[in-house]
Amino acid sequence: MKTLVIGGSGFVGSRLLSQVGTKDFINLDKNPSPFFNDITHIGDIRDLEKCGDLFSQTDRVILLAAEHRDDVSPVDLYYDVNVKGTSNVLKMMDRYKIKSLIFTSSVAVYGLNKINPDENHPLDPFNHYGKSKLKAEEVIRNWYEEQPEKKSVTIIRPTVIFGERNRGNVFNLLKQISNGNFVMVGKGLNKKSMAYVGNIVALILFVVKRNKLGYEVYNYADKPDLNMNELIAQIGKSLNKKIPSIKIPYLVGYLLGLFFDLFAFISKKKLSVSSVRIKKFCATTQFDSTKVMNEFSAPYSLNEGLDLTLKFEFNNDKKDGVVFYTE
Repeated sequence: MKTLVIGGSGFVGSRLLSQVGTKDFINLDKNPSPFFNDITHIGDIRDLEKCGDLFSQTDRVILLAAEHRDDVSPVDLYYDVNVKGTSNVLKMMDRYKIKSLIFTSSVAVYGLNKINPDENHPLDPFNHYGKSKLKAEEVIRNWYEEQPEKKSVTIIRPTVIFGERNRGNVFNLLKQISNGNFVMVGKGLNKKSMAYVGNIVALILFVVKRNKLGYEVYNYADKPDLNMNELIAQIGKSLNKKIPSIKIPYLVGYLLGLFFDLFAFISKKKLSVSSVRIKKFCATTQFDSTKVMNEFSAPYSLNEGLDLTLKFEFNNDKKDGVVFYTE
């Protein structure tokens, strides 16, 4: 029997498949895989009726697929993919008597500026992505409770994931520093939890190998948490770049973000700067990962993950394939 990875053509999924090979894993994604098309089947979790053959070969599902960008439009897509899509996956699992699910949720379910929430913290998502992920978790919990003695569910709530080939918010920050275009918005005292992709994949494989019945929820963040001043200083040191001492007040930065929002709306272009991203940049996004660290040993430190990413992105002219993943 095989493990079905849904959403395995993306950033985390491709790293996962590179670690396990292709013998015992199948990939289902709406996009072709940049590296593993021999085990990739094209399909959309919004309509899985034609994918029964894949589920019939499977005894475990790893659900990575999601709408997660900051600027998804229309916003109904968050709920169509993240909630209804999850429901569709569970229906297919029931049809083919699959009892094991690993689901990547998000710390976005806690909201912004919370005080180091652990897994028992009240849930208060502030955007549609977080709200849709919370609803997906609720759907999964209800599915599990229908037959808890026979099912295995692990929900992983990672903080922002970074790593080689990713073209999300962390990469944009690294690129701005590398190009000498970075200016701090806010005082830089807000702390940021981050997660290196190599550790996220290692955690998923740890859960696969453990194969434990029950319902578990884990936050994931690499430690220690750095505030923005510390993080920027460390990146600048690694890149041998001088960080400007000028800091733009948060209100000014947020107003600039609104201006970029208006420009993006008029031009129909997706920009790397927005009011939401300014708000997230200046927010404290610090999360407790004590529970998972008591059970799982991350193979990379946060510093090692940053160093590997910086070396790959800015010190390597000949990358093994020109494949990058946008966030």
